[in-house]
This record gives sequence, C-alpha cells and structure tokens, in this order.
Amino acid sequence: MKKLTILVSGAIGYVLGTRAGRERYEQIKGMAGKVKDDPRVQEKAQQAADVARAQAPVVKDRISEAAESAKSKVSGSHAADDLPDESLVNQDDPYPKGDLP
Repeated sequence: MKKLTILVSGAIGYVLGTRAGRERYEQIKGMAGKVKDDPRVQEKAQQAADVARAQAPVVKDRISEAAESAKSKVSGSHAADDLPDESLVNQDDPYPKGDLP
C-alpha cells in the first residue's frame, strides 16, 4: 500500500509539474525572444562581434608565441639531470604487485 501511495503521488506530481513546467518554459522562452530581438541588445552583440574580429589576429599571435615557448621548453628539457634514475628506467615491472603495507 505504501508503494502504491508513493507511485500515485509521484504520478500526480509529474502531471502537475509538466503542466506548470510547460507554461513557465513558454513564458521564459517568450521573454528570451523579446530580449534577443531588442535593438539595444542587437547593437551590443554586433559591437562584441566586431571587437572579437578585431582582436582575433592579436590573440592568434599570442597563442602562437605561447605554443612556441612551450615547445622550446619541452624540447630543451631533455638534459641528463632531468632523467629518472637508471635503475627505475630499466626495471621490468615499475609497479610490482607485492604485498602492500
């Protein structure tokens, strides 16, 4: 009987929630459409797109510089001092499956 009560309560809540949910969804969708179509919002969106287009070459150059810097750091870091101990490098099983503490 308890399961039946929970199931019926859940079904009623679902039906009522979907009705209220759809109405609220339509209300939010309508408000979002009004905001999106507002000329002031359209103007600001166009300004933001123009700024992004103008800054794209600068951002591209900075990313390229950062990538080159990272590349030179990685390729230059193979000094002998940076390598691990040879006994670990040549080990057959670096993760032995012995007893753990």
